Amino acid sequence: MGNWVVIAQYYSDVYRTEFVCRGLETKDQALKALRAALHTYVPSRKIVEKRRRVHRFADQESYLVVIKGKLSEWECTLRIAELVSDSTNPAVAERAQMDDGAAEVADGPQDRIPPGF
Repeated sequence: MGNWVVIAQYYSDVYRTEFVCRGLETKDQALKALRAALHTYVPSRKIVEKRRRVHRFADQESYLVVIKGKLSEWECTLRIAELVSDSTNPAVAERAQMDDGAAEVADGPQDRIPPGF
């Protein structure tokens, strides 16, 4: 089964990624949680919300949320992501696993535990 998350990414003195929702089993569950977060997600930094605008990217799996505050404007991207090693797509999951003795890095994304941990 897949391990899906909803994340928020934004710049606030440094580039940040926050997990909004973790441990979702399917892509549909993740999309539902993403759409719910569009109107409820509140950034870590304090902002008094006066208006919220939501822009959809063409892939329909990520959104730009712009919150107009009393004194400033804040922007973040909300999107879904899947842990590649737990992908329901066998080809993706297989490519994500790396042989410990592999001399060559396989093509595509990979999950691994660094030596010594």
